[in-house]
Amino acid sequence: MLLRLPYLALTSLFAVVRLLPMSDTNKDIEILALRHQLVVLPRQIDKPRLTRSDRAFLAALLHRLPRLRLRQLHLIVSPETVLRWHRDLLRRHHAKASRPKGPGRPPTHRRIQTLVLRLARENPSWGYRRIHGELAMLAIKIAPSTVWEILHRNGIEPAPQRGGVGDCCGTGG
Repeated sequence: MLLRLPYLALTSLFAVVRLLPMSDTNKDIEILALRHQLVVLPRQIDKPRLTRSDRAFLAALLHRLPRLRLRQLHLIVSPETVLRWHRDLLRRHHAKASRPKGPGRPPTHRRIQTLVLRLARENPSWGYRRIHGELAMLAIKIAPSTVWEILHRNGIEPAPQRGGVGDCCGTGG
């Protein structure tokens, strides 16, 4: 399918080169014959089957023509269909460009991770929920489970098991 669009473009280029030495009368006769074949074609086929590259080629070729001119052409599909194909091409292009690059949630900022670790080190009696509450008071939006994950990933034990300078009441031991 990827080679189909360049193939169509190349064959169209050769068709243009072939038409250069032809006289206007010969070109008009060929155009009328092709148009007549296009009029006959829908009578024999229920619904034309176009590949994605055929649609892309027609959409890229015809989207600049005014609707009035498109309606005068004898196409195997309606002008609205060609314009819809063009809109779909643009929609897919923009959707692909705005899609996230990797799966899952974005990582927590390094500064927030550093702050969580600092709060845990400086306040050994604080658990992950207390650290989350302090961050919320600083207007830092982070889930309690993320605070727990940061502490766990860095090997920091839960608050009651964490060794500190003093015990939980603040008296030296």
